[in-house]
Amino acid sequence: MITSQQVETHSVGETLEFGGRLARELQPGDVIALSGELGAGKTALVKGIAHGLGITADVTSPTFTLIHEYGGGRLPLFHVDLYRLDSTPQALAIGIEDYLNGPGVTVIEWAERIPSLLPPHTTRIRIESLGENTRRIEVT
Repeated sequence: MITSQQVETHSVGETLEFGGRLARELQPGDVIALSGELGAGKTALVKGIAHGLGITADVTSPTFTLIHEYGGGRLPLFHVDLYRLDSTPQALAIGIEDYLNGPGVTVIEWAERIPSLLPPHTTRIRIESLGENTRRIEVT
């Protein structure tokens, strides 16, 4: 489980680095629920987590495909984007439960859309834009 903390980043590079540091604490079965407005830096944080896990693939937002799976690192990474979904039944229909109990790390953008499905051990990360390049990242 990731340690609770709050940081401020001042560039995309710093957000990527923070994601890399978080990755060192991740274990199989960890679930991370990301929240924040469009453009807050959620995907940048996921890119940093992927890099920190040793994944070399190009990490992109799964907005249209809903789920991207990445291997080749210390742990598999399952990147889920629920922006286009409106309900828990829709999330169940895409098989979200399989990822919540999977062998890797599951990171869910817009996870606030499925609160009842998130396991108790979920780490919640809120990203808030404080300006053009500045972000407040709160991990609970």
